[in-house]
Amino acid sequence: MKIIYAIQCLAFEDLGSFAQTLGQLNYQIKYLQLGVDSVNEALNSKYPVILLGGPIGVYETKNYPYLSDLINNLEQRLKKNYPTLGICLGAQLIAIALGARVYQGHIKEIGWSRLILTDQGFASPLKYLENIHVLHWHGDTFDLPDSVKHLAGSIYYPNQAFSVGLNILALQFHVEVDPLHFERWLIGHSAELQYVQVDILNLRQENLLYGSALQNQANLLLRDWIANVTPVSH
Repeated sequence: MKIIYAIQCLAFEDLGSFAQTLGQLNYQIKYLQLGVDSVNEALNSKYPVILLGGPIGVYETKNYPYLSDLINNLEQRLKKNYPTLGICLGAQLIAIALGARVYQGHIKEIGWSRLILTDQGFASPLKYLENIHVLHWHGDTFDLPDSVKHLAGSIYYPNQAFSVGLNILALQFHVEVDPLHFERWLIGHSAELQYVQVDILNLRQENLLYGSALQNQANLLLRDWIANVTPVSH
């Protein structure tokens, strides 16, 4: 059976709806907990790696010193062009590993909205997200690394997705969220939601409106990315 690694920060921010798709594609999922497990096994592997989201910033290396090792090892992984998908914090980790700046944004973007796809976005796996509401949940943002394809923005942040070749894909937003398990997000992030005064009732209603459509299209996006990953010989 093929293996895919998922590097996880929070128990409830898992692969979500991606897990079923990966099972259908005969992948064995191996979760590694950031700060608890060694992630070198994953980052040194030729198998695909998915870097999931979390509430910490990539620049908080003083409080979370293992971030430095992760970023250094991720930099080497990306140089080898090993298949890597980053979601939210994962996208920020890819950005900083490629030499770009990651920093606090001007607004917390939390909620469901459509993306603004670029021409390159329409020619990528993100084409399945046209007119689809995705879940945004971030306060940090990033500059685009050099020599990447800019795939999407939003009304608040121009840099929402980029890719390097066919193997490396970074998504600032969440496509993997399982609408049936969305309540775990509302509970797990309750302190943040109340602090920034986000309407929890509205978020829950938006999940009912948009979650199933996103799940269907996210399945197509993931299948497209995996199908087009280029094998790496070294």
